[in-house]
Amino acid sequence: MKKLLTIFALAGVLALGASKTYAQDSTQVEEPAAEVVSAAADDSADLAATEDASFHQQIKDKFIEGGPPFMWPILICLILGLAISIERIITLNLATTNTKKLLGQIEDALAKGGIEAAKDVTKNTKGPVASIFTQGLMRSSEGIEMVEKSIVSYGGVEMARLERGLIWVSLFISLGPMLGFFGTVIGMVAAFDAIEAAGDISPSVVAGGMKTALITTVGGLIVGMILQTLYNYLISKIDSLVNSMEDASISLVDILVKHKLSK
Repeated sequence: MKKLLTIFALAGVLALGASKTYAQDSTQVEEPAAEVVSAAADDSADLAATEDASFHQQIKDKFIEGGPPFMWPILICLILGLAISIERIITLNLATTNTKKLLGQIEDALAKGGIEAAKDVTKNTKGPVASIFTQGLMRSSEGIEMVEKSIVSYGGVEMARLERGLIWVSLFISLGPMLGFFGTVIGMVAAFDAIEAAGDISPSVVAGGMKTALITTVGGLIVGMILQTLYNYLISKIDSLVNSMEDASISLVDILVKHKLSK
């Protein structure tokens, strides 16, 4: 619950910052109107100003041209998707454990202090692998078969925790481009309405509406590409952790079997 609140708080801060930027840009567009008119007489000066415009400023201009009613939902999808993805990346990296080192410590603890010493090692180690080991060691007195069942059962629980939040990232991957296409369709309808009202199909009538419509598609596709890349990274990271858990669990069972046989 705390992680979820943190994600929405981060998204709110980013959205507030973006809204302030949009308000500033809108004011800046209105205030220097006289300067723009005077600069229009000098084509070379206007070209130089365009070349000097930063990439960040160009992105903000395109956002304004795309229309806030369609661009804001796309931006919100990006912000929320990034917030959840970053939280998952941090969590998964913290969940990574050096299994070889941990297994070595468990084996040494079993040789010196038995099961209780091994449990102390796993309880003092963070990560899903250590949690699974703890559950297995707690059932060691009931036999190796119960240890294996406990590891399998708790492994499913840990895997579900690792995958938590990915469904929302997947939703925003689909929703971002869909919102972009929706804005494009609405923009095309508006363009055809303008053609009908003007009774003319000249480029000056159509170009503005089509440009605005296509910007929303570009925005949606950018959101989809960014989040899809992060989603694939998260999936590969989870697969790596799951494989590590499975291999380490087999090694733990082997260590317990050796420990029991050595008694």
